[in-house]
Amino acid sequence: MADQRYTIRDGHDNLVLVNLRHDKRLTKSSRWERMPDGSLLLRVPYRLPKRRIGALLVQVASQLDQLSVTRSHRNDADLDQRAQRINQQRFGGKIQWNAIRWVNNMQASLGSCTRGGPTDGQIRISTKIKAWPDWVIDYVIAHELMHRKHPNHSSSFWSELKAAYPLTERARGFIRGVGFTAGQPLEDEAEE
Repeated sequence: MADQRYTIRDGHDNLVLVNLRHDKRLTKSSRWERMPDGSLLLRVPYRLPKRRIGALLVQVASQLDQLSVTRSHRNDADLDQRAQRINQQRFGGKIQWNAIRWVNNMQASLGSCTRGGPTDGQIRISTKIKAWPDWVIDYVIAHELMHRKHPNHSSSFWSELKAAYPLTERARGFIRGVGFTAGQPLEDEAEE
């Protein structure tokens, strides 16, 4: 079944294109995510009745409104400015996210990035790396920004990240060294 196209309005009254896709893997819940071009991909259960689509689109629009509020409340200005700079220099300004902030509750991870749903585009960076060299922190931010384009650590993820951020392997070595010294693995979610 081909994607169906709809438009909704976000919290700033901008039109947002929604590509609705019936997905046989979904049975009860729907999932949405923002695509690099700014549109949304809304995956719904394959047998979702057409009469329920309107209410679902209203729900997604409401979640977009909530994201706008969340961005202003859950954003660290210094980190956002740094991510904006990395995005411009390394990704041509093409990556979009909703919030980026420091958090102190990450145990083994250095960062995380959500994709889809009401928390779409929220990036969290562990405070334990605040004293690390700038080039390593920039790598962690670039890594999480790349997850906005690639949800997993595919070969495309790594090749694009290495091309955009040439110090990737050096930063990963630094992270492994810190983890080794501390007696606990600190991974940047590395699977190649």
